[in-house]
Amino acid sequence: MNQSTVSKQPGENPKATGHARAHPSRRFCVAPMMDWTTSHYRYLARQLSRQTLLYTEMITTGALIYGDTTRFLRHDEAEYPLALQLGGSDAGELAHCARLAQQYGFDEVNLNVGCPSDRVQNNMIGACLMGHPDKVADGVRAMIEATDLPVTVKHRIGIDGRESWDDLCEFVEKVSEAGCRTFIVHARIAILEGLSPKENREVPPLKYDWVYRLKAKYPHLEIIINGGIKTFEECHEHLRHTDGVMLGREAYHNPWLLAGVDPEFFGHAAPVETRHQALRAMLPFIRSELERGVFLTHMSRHLLGLFHGQPGGRQFRRYISENAHKSGAGLEVIETALEKVHEPAAPEIAEA
Repeated sequence: MNQSTVSKQPGENPKATGHARAHPSRRFCVAPMMDWTTSHYRYLARQLSRQTLLYTEMITTGALIYGDTTRFLRHDEAEYPLALQLGGSDAGELAHCARLAQQYGFDEVNLNVGCPSDRVQNNMIGACLMGHPDKVADGVRAMIEATDLPVTVKHRIGIDGRESWDDLCEFVEKVSEAGCRTFIVHARIAILEGLSPKENREVPPLKYDWVYRLKAKYPHLEIIINGGIKTFEECHEHLRHTDGVMLGREAYHNPWLLAGVDPEFFGHAAPVETRHQALRAMLPFIRSELERGVFLTHMSRHLLGLFHGQPGGRQFRRYISENAHKSGAGLEVIETALEKVHEPAAPEIAEA
């Protein structure tokens, strides 16, 4: 895969020059996470797995339409397969941004119907939309008409006040009637009043069986399960009942687990054999970003979990944390930190 950095101009689509691909597999995905699944994290993830479907952070339609569109949508072609997640509810704006997703070369456009924060609720974004299935259906229909990309929806199993099985089925049926064929389901309800976004990831109980029931009731739909998944053993159990799994925080805090995804779930060889190889593969990208004016700490913060649980891993994290923020910090910080971790003579086995 071409690992060169692509600084894309407005309207440029790198897939127009030979990078077009079939619809991405969603057998194993990394969840969109605000402030975490940035382009810099995604580049690291791609060194570890070629097959995992990656998602951007949620980007609001307003930011894309009225802000610096190119800055928000900039990514490296090495990140493919890559999906853009949108936050919004206005059908016209969603259609406009779906066209941008195709124009900028993404593989999928996804609508966020799961974020529980007060800020997005006030703008009719995120989980509150589960209370407005007709509005979601209108948005999905407009997006499908605007792009050739797959249009998917990521949602909760309910919200306070609309948390019954029948409410969930009504939502899925109305949105699927609008043309959506892929539903990524966080197996918790969202409590919109009284819980913080962090608490909403932990307090409402997981109901994996509801996601299994969705797949059983709607076998023609692609159902991806999300929420609290940490191990490959759990993934395989979920895959007995659903079409794919999506991991979030575990894939961020312990990124090395991604190095086991390609052989475990796709029958492909892992792209790297050691954590050291993965980080060395990052160095040309980090150098090019530094030359572009990006501060080292914006990239290095995503590397801190790479040597999680390894001898020298704590020293690696400490050195980066103490030095990457300093004025003029460059590639030498990463190289010095890497020297603090022993490099194994034999290939490492990535497990989750």
